[in-house]
Amino acid sequence: MNKTVKNADEAIKDIGDNTTLMLGGFGLCGIPENCITALVKKGVKGLTCISNNAGVDDFGIGLMLKTRQVKKMISSYVGENAEFERQLLSGELEVELIPQGTLATRCLASGYGMPAVFTPAGVGTEVAIGKETRKFMVDGEEKEFLMEMAFESDFAIVKAWKGDTHGNLIFHETARNFNPMMAMAGKITIAEVEELVEAGQLEPDQIHTPGIYVHCIFQGSNYEKRIEQRTVRKK
Repeated sequence: MNKTVKNADEAIKDIGDNTTLMLGGFGLCGIPENCITALVKKGVKGLTCISNNAGVDDFGIGLMLKTRQVKKMISSYVGENAEFERQLLSGELEVELIPQGTLATRCLASGYGMPAVFTPAGVGTEVAIGKETRKFMVDGEEKEFLMEMAFESDFAIVKAWKGDTHGNLIFHETARNFNPMMAMAGKITIAEVEELVEAGQLEPDQIHTPGIYVHCIFQGSNYEKRIEQRTVRKK
């Protein structure tokens, strides 16, 4: 049951070229920093990344965009990354923008073993082009819904506050964000944690992600915990 590995390099050793990755986090909060650094070091190419965002130019997924390791981004927000914008406009990067709720629901569907979900978000817009729609009765009124397929990812990489050697995870406040649902959805889930403890040391009622979803875990280091948009009061 001990799922610990030594470090990020060992954790991501099986991630190769043309892999589809889920990466937890929201903005720069709760992102798997150590694993991203290890992927940049390894130099894997042709990645499809499913993430709330694309990081910034010098942090998060932005580091992999800078080294041209990402082939496709599937995200709901990408507004803080100039290199992302350049690659998109030049045609170097394929991009699929998704409503944020739809992104979350497609992750959950994958984790629950559901092939698809129906959502009103995107009906009648470019998001719906080429996708099936169906009508359902809602509150006595027939409404149209868009069918969105569950994600298929080879690996999910998440970051937690605490974890144990069996892979049970606790996330800290807003850093929970997309991490639990992506941990459920990945065929192989890698977790990096700020504090790793022995099995049995976490309070069961506080665990957000059970270890059954996690395949390997390691204690990370040197977390920067950046603030994406800093607003300060004038003196």
